[in-house]
Amino acid sequence: MQIIHTISDFKNARRRISGTVGFVPTMGYLHEGHLSLARRAKADNDVAVASIFVNPTQFGRNEDFSKYPRDLARDVALLEREGTDIVFAPEASDMYPEGFATYIDIEGPLTTRLEGAVRPGHFKGVATVVAKLFNIVQPTRAYFGQKDAQQVLVIQKLVSDLNGNLDVVVMPTVREPDGLAMSSRNVYLSPQQREAALVLSKALRLAERLYGEGERDAECIRAAMRRLIEAELLARIDYVSVADCSDLAELDVVDRPALVSLAVRIGATRLIDNTPLEVLQ
Repeated sequence: MQIIHTISDFKNARRRISGTVGFVPTMGYLHEGHLSLARRAKADNDVAVASIFVNPTQFGRNEDFSKYPRDLARDVALLEREGTDIVFAPEASDMYPEGFATYIDIEGPLTTRLEGAVRPGHFKGVATVVAKLFNIVQPTRAYFGQKDAQQVLVIQKLVSDLNGNLDVVVMPTVREPDGLAMSSRNVYLSPQQREAALVLSKALRLAERLYGEGERDAECIRAAMRRLIEAELLARIDYVSVADCSDLAELDVVDRPALVSLAVRIGATRLIDNTPLEVLQ
């Protein structure tokens, strides 16, 4: 496995690659969710590439960029076990050199609702770094997890609008045995907070159950989820959403494919999760 740290070195390596390239962009501190993407990239393509880069432009001023968990040696060992061929781990000074002034800002509801409303500028940073990575790696396919559902929609919009020459492959959320969605930020949780964090997946399962029992009033589903979460003393809600899958507009009636999503703070740790609701007859 090659470990490449500069854009120029990666470009030189890319010229020597023939065949299809599968790409998994990550911010590191990998868990089984990331590794499932790496596994699929290796299975689908001639060459599998993963990037490890904690992107400063997608963090807000008071967010956790400085303390975001990092362990490159651990991540490289995990990716090597999955058969990843190249790890691209650049420095911020190479990705954003002095004088860097070009950003991608996707306008409209996909970037202003939910995460976009709570974290202004977040998706501008995401779209910019992903576009840069796509230009550098030139993948045939890029792999993302459903846990970051809004981010996936933003990236799909980016690829569509800019006529990207790649396929975006979305893989299911990977969960712990007790239901908690895997996240690099789970490491922040104390044992008590880790137990409290289960309220996210419990709220999603409640939404699925209500929908399965015939509830179609979206606000009834949202209200039931909020009540469940508010009963957990360590939890503070950022948002609870039952929205149209295509544009994330909040629904009154669940009469089309919907995304149930939520962001909840457990202590100082902010966690997100989601589940799709398919239309039932």
